[in-house]
Amino acid sequence: MAANGMTYAAMGEGSQSILFIPGGPGSEIPVGALARKGVLAQLEPYAKAGYTAWHVCRRRDMPVGHSVADMADDYARFIREELGGHVDVVVGESYGGMIAIHLAADHAAMMDRVVLALAAATITDEGRDLDRRWAHARADGRFADAGAISLEYVLHGEERAGLRRQLGPLVGRMFASSSIPPGDLRVEAEAEAAFDARAVLGRITVPVLLVCGDRDQFFSPDIVRETAAGIADCTVVWYEGMGHMRAAMSGRIPRDVLAWLQRAPALQ
Repeated sequence: MAANGMTYAAMGEGSQSILFIPGGPGSEIPVGALARKGVLAQLEPYAKAGYTAWHVCRRRDMPVGHSVADMADDYARFIREELGGHVDVVVGESYGGMIAIHLAADHAAMMDRVVLALAAATITDEGRDLDRRWAHARADGRFADAGAISLEYVLHGEERAGLRRQLGPLVGRMFASSSIPPGDLRVEAEAEAAFDARAVLGRITVPVLLVCGDRDQFFSPDIVRETAAGIADCTVVWYEGMGHMRAAMSGRIPRDVLAWLQRAPALQ
């Protein structure tokens, strides 16, 4: 655990570094060999490509009102205290991408390039509502409800509500063993509900890769296009026919990130 209370896992011994900011609400390094392997599997493609990759979770016991921009400041402190003040690439996925926007806007000197994976500068009303209900159900210990709500990510529509309720207790078991403090889940949910980083996009001076599914229910194509237009140097990769969860599970993101980095002369 870092001095500022952020847990992390690292893989690779490369001279160049990648900071991976995971999704949410809530982030943790799971316990157990299989759970940890799942986290490290996200880092493995970067390690094999010659990077040292760091999967860094949000700090614990965040105060009420801690915003996404405040979380970006926490990551800036981690870079300063644990990574020598600089990281070559920041990869923020979903909620982590929201944080990465503020990190790039407010602490650009700490990084060379940024990837916004399945993220943009604001979020749809549907996404805010779903994540808020899911996070608060977990924080309240209503794990069956949390399981049913989480299934809305993949089993859409009112006609599948009964199936979601039926499967909710089974899916909810994975949340019961989580080590994330309930207060942090609530803080992240409320920070997401208030998130709108469109005003800071013009301060991002580093090159950005933005990857998103064209059926993403959290970051719609219109929001993605607006985000890209607000960043001076932004490359967009669309995952056609994919929603948020399908794109996240496709395995394409590390490949596309590394392909983009290989085309970047400054990082060779």
